Amino acid sequence: MTMGRTLRVLVVEDDEDMRVAVAAELRAAGFDVTPAPDIATAAAALSAKPFVCAVFDRMLPDGDSIEYVHRYRVAGGAVPVLFLTARDRRTDVVAGFASGADDYLVKPFRVQELTARVRNLARRAGSGRSTVLRFGDIEMDTARRETRRAGVLLTLSAKEFAVLEYLMLRPEQAISRADLIEHCWDELSDPKANVVDVTVKRLRDKLHDPNVIHTVRGTGYRFGSAGQS
Repeated sequence: MTMGRTLRVLVVEDDEDMRVAVAAELRAAGFDVTPAPDIATAAAALSAKPFVCAVFDRMLPDGDSIEYVHRYRVAGGAVPVLFLTARDRRTDVVAGFASGADDYLVKPFRVQELTARVRNLARRAGSGRSTVLRFGDIEMDTARRETRRAGVLLTLSAKEFAVLEYLMLRPEQAISRADLIEHCWDELSDPKANVVDVTVKRLRDKLHDPNVIHTVRGTGYRFGSAGQS
């Protein structure tokens, strides 16, 4: 990993053995880790230092971290958040993303997968971009994980959000399916051949007309105004 700046990660976990183990793995991968046993300590750290990612256990001694993350996002906090938790019900995962989380990893987990996911979030944090993307009547708030068209809030899955974000950051550019898979699916996944096309179709359906995601024959897709690529 290129260390042109401090890649500081906050690890919030009340189980000491787990906290020490996760911190050790992330340090071995080149991150500067700040451990925290509860929400209060995490909040103080986030207000005092810049982080490229925060890893939160869900249930902590002073509350459910999902509620804190929601408040943090509403207040404008933009540090990418990954929930690391044993709560694996679909409703828990959906609630995690709805609160403003960027990723959700269920225990037990492989340390290599955790490191890969943290590295991916760190890359996003390091881009230095604004948290709000706009194109015409489409507005995406990447901190709050919200997308609106003509003021109407859209319900996007994590992958739909990631694909739309990647395309919106590169308006009028032809983006290959391979690029979308590389940047929107984690490096340990094995997506099916048509997964990009399926995701884009769902995005188009949710965005409605006029269409802003155009097919580039032989390449992939282009986000922007109508016309030939």
